[in-house]
Amino acid sequence: MANVPADLHYTPDHEYVKGTSDPNVVVIGITDYAQDQLGDVVFVELPRKGATFGAHDVFGTIEAVKAVSELYCPLAGEVVEVNDRLDGEPALVNSDPYGNGWMIKLRLKSQADLASLLSADAYAGHIG
Repeated sequence: MANVPADLHYTPDHEYVKGTSDPNVVVIGITDYAQDQLGDVVFVELPRKGATFGAHDVFGTIEAVKAVSELYCPLAGEVVEVNDRLDGEPALVNSDPYGNGWMIKLRLKSQADLASLLSADAYAGHIG
């Protein structure tokens, strides 16, 4: 059974959104379910700090032994930080998706957009 922390928001595309001490900045990564489905992650391509995205825009790619997949930005905003550790340690996405395996920090265009995301219960139902 996949780990679905109750305090996060989710997308049907298997990204998670985690709040930070700044209510306008969120952490984005892929879920435990997604990393399990991908298998061993060998490369992650992420945007540069300062890049802006609309909701559902592709913000990068993730390469696993099985496949290459696009990463979708769950919300509109500007990238304020990128997890550079993933350059040398892409397997952190597998071992710690909700911790050290995070991908980007995004300054939200609108906090109201958080309401469009799935709750933990809804996401757990989505993945079965």
